[in-house]
Amino acid sequence: MPHPTVAPFGSWSSPITAELVASATINLVDVLLDGSDVYWVEARPQEAGRHVLVRHTVDGTSRNVTPASCSARTRVHEYGGAAVVVAGGTSYFSDFPDQRLYRLERGGVPVPLTPAPTSGQPLAALRYADGQVDTNRHLWIGVREDHRAPGEEATNTIVALDAASEGAGTVLVEGNDFYASPRLSPDGRRLAWLAWDHPQMPWVGTELWVADFDGASVRNATRIAGGPGESVFQPEWSPDGVLYFVSDRSGWWNLHRCEADGLAVNVCPTAAEFGRPQWVLGISTYAFLSAKQAVCSYIEGGIGKLALLDLDSGRLTVFELPFTDFSSVRAQGGKVAFKAGGPTLANAIVVLDPLTGQATVIRKSDALADDPAIHRHFSVPQPIEFPTPRGRTAFGLFYPPTNADHVAPDGELPPLLVKCHGGPTSSASSTLDLRTQYWTSRGVAVVDVDYGGSTGYGRAFRERLHRMWGVVDVEDCAAAARHLVDRGWVDPGRIVITGNSAGGFTALACLTAGDPAVRGMFQAGSSHYGVSDLEALARDTHKFESRYLDWLVAPYTEAGDPLAQATHRKVYGDRSPVRNAGRLAAPVAFFQGAQDKIVPPSQTELMVTALREKGITAQYLLFAGEQHGFRQAMNIQWALEAEFYFYSTLVFRRRNSSGPA
Repeated sequence: MPHPTVAPFGSWSSPITAELVASATINLVDVLLDGSDVYWVEARPQEAGRHVLVRHTVDGTSRNVTPASCSARTRVHEYGGAAVVVAGGTSYFSDFPDQRLYRLERGGVPVPLTPAPTSGQPLAALRYADGQVDTNRHLWIGVREDHRAPGEEATNTIVALDAASEGAGTVLVEGNDFYASPRLSPDGRRLAWLAWDHPQMPWVGTELWVADFDGASVRNATRIAGGPGESVFQPEWSPDGVLYFVSDRSGWWNLHRCEADGLAVNVCPTAAEFGRPQWVLGISTYAFLSAKQAVCSYIEGGIGKLALLDLDSGRLTVFELPFTDFSSVRAQGGKVAFKAGGPTLANAIVVLDPLTGQATVIRKSDALADDPAIHRHFSVPQPIEFPTPRGRTAFGLFYPPTNADHVAPDGELPPLLVKCHGGPTSSASSTLDLRTQYWTSRGVAVVDVDYGGSTGYGRAFRERLHRMWGVVDVEDCAAAARHLVDRGWVDPGRIVITGNSAGGFTALACLTAGDPAVRGMFQAGSSHYGVSDLEALARDTHKFESRYLDWLVAPYTEAGDPLAQATHRKVYGDRSPVRNAGRLAAPVAFFQGAQDKIVPPSQTELMVTALREKGITAQYLLFAGEQHGFRQAMNIQWALEAEFYFYSTLVFRRRNSSGPA
């Protein structure tokens, strides 16, 4: 085997090309079980991001269920999720272009269950998601988001639809700003659901309700758990009709059982997270094998695990699997299915026999991970914990530069790419991401930062970001870079920062920070559909997040209190990167979807204009047909190549830089 070629960090040639990343990877979404069949939704960049429902049968074959003219994706909450439910071989799905709900019999054609917009109504005025089928009554029961009133905020309700005829649905539950997880008891006599109101977000405060249900209406609705200081997640009925749910009332999202006397019992008290932030609908971290056993996924110390849970004793038995990230856990007929990935394992649909522990992968998001010519270049992340300026610690995943065909010259340290995850209530994922490997295989170190406010470390860690967005996240990202510099792992003069959505805000806030030591840490940055003006976001964003900034920054409006209003508006201005563009001394690249309704292009264009007026290099790429996040292969490739070229030209080609120490 030839010796590795000596070449500077950041200049290594790699078989992990942007074209390969964009063309070879699909996004696996929801996993579903129906009888012996496993279903999932996959988003295909090669088909302009179309979402396709796929069915896998016991004979090992997989077939597309939805036709080429359809995309099974919903816009409820804009982020969607739970666009499909399958019962008895019949699929019900939201079609992305018109957002109508369709019924699809096996071997048939899609039949609309919900009406087309009438004259004067916008397309996709009625949106549906998170449904389940009441097979005895032939009903689809789920969440509806109504945009039919022009100029007014959308109305969210829980509705029942006749599964055999067209109609907008009968409203069962209304009055709250948001709903999720309507779940029918096994006997069909009770309905449970989650609800919350502005300014709460579902990972801050939700309520669990239960009511009697007769097929036409709900009665005797009772709040079971939750409130402004408690996040309740994923209510489910056990096979014997007992209601379970995940709550963070203990400080951690733990599984609870509702007893006959109405009290809730923590089934498995653990300093671990059995819940997730509900950015999308239909998230599932546990499922019942029987009335006595469940299979559940949880995060402990930032690492995901899958375990068998004895519901009486609370004993967890961890399955020995090669994965470190689990989601969309389902169980039926003694079979378990879920989505999982690991540091060198791409996301995959996995079927597990809980009796033997035997796991079978039936679909991979990326087959390239199995190619030895590619696999040999993978960087394995190292979990890090580092000190932060507030006397606490934060976490991250550090990816050292790795390429089997190259080594750097003696004494050279690699450049560093600091990644700020979105949300900001999200977390760094340990699952293989070829986009990260694109950087590391070229000789660039990467750190994916779990700053204060990230999930996976308990409620107190999430609450570090309360009224502190643009402060704590900024400090922690800079502290992560400083930690790696102090350990002698990266070049202090070649550090760049990037982020998507809320992570784009954090990246821009780092580059415009009031503390010179923070902004001086980074020599360039990029924002992918990131926030630059907090006031504009508070005024213009969609319903789901329209009051999120009340928690992250401050209430944007204080009725009847001009002094508080002025004080809070000043906080918004002080933390908005566009208002602090005068502090910028580093070039910035911007990547934006033209149809983004969550962070509109106007946000990015304000920042680009401010930079160019100051004479600072600002690269701006606007992608037609893209929304919040890029789904088309060509655009994914273009953005990745353009970002690397931007940094390579302006930062990475520097050698032996002295930078801040």
